[in-house]
Amino acid sequence: MIRARIALAAILAALAAGCMQPAQAEAVVSAPEAAIKANEGKGLKTAVFAGGCFWGMEAVFSHVKGVSSVVSGFEGGKRADAHYETVSTGATGHAEAVRITYDPAVVRYDQLLQVFFGVASDPTQLNRQYPDTGTQYRNAVVPQNPEQARVTTDYLAQIRKLNLWKRPIVTAVEPDRGFFAAEDYHQDFALKNPDHGYIRMWDVPKMAALKRVYPRLWKPDFTRG
Repeated sequence: MIRARIALAAILAALAAGCMQPAQAEAVVSAPEAAIKANEGKGLKTAVFAGGCFWGMEAVFSHVKGVSSVVSGFEGGKRADAHYETVSTGATGHAEAVRITYDPAVVRYDQLLQVFFGVASDPTQLNRQYPDTGTQYRNAVVPQNPEQARVTTDYLAQIRKLNLWKRPIVTAVEPDRGFFAAEDYHQDFALKNPDHGYIRMWDVPKMAALKRVYPRLWKPDFTRG
């Protein structure tokens, strides 16, 4: 499997460097509360974010209060090509992404944006997220309705002015072209494979960062997709 080979290479590199926590090199930032709060009304809503490996994105958002489902999958391309091995070529237009179902009475969309930018991904990396490279690992927000689009635009403008990151934010705002769930073995991957080398090195630190940076949003239970 492609990512298993990447994980092995990352482990060997970390051992050579004498450090087993390279994920700490990623930009964990205390992204601020949004000046413009989301107003999405009652009932469950859906958000779609692309931020590198969907295993880690799923792992982080599965620990956010108010989230009732996180599904790993692909956005930005055609349904016929939405298969892991094909998407991994970088030629299909897809990005690895997560579809999040949440209750806005518990966690607002703008708070999900906080988590996305602050701990779930590094918004300054173009077409990559450590240690993965390619357009399929791009950083993107995919608004599902006009309110999400409005809040996303305002929040991006807000955080760009603050210069919280050492490099410019390159996160794209992409139109909703459809979301396609990944294969079953990708779902709840961190929960089912806690000792996987990739999870231990890159995603466990992200989950710890969520608990540390946004304790009010953290829940200990992992939400199954």
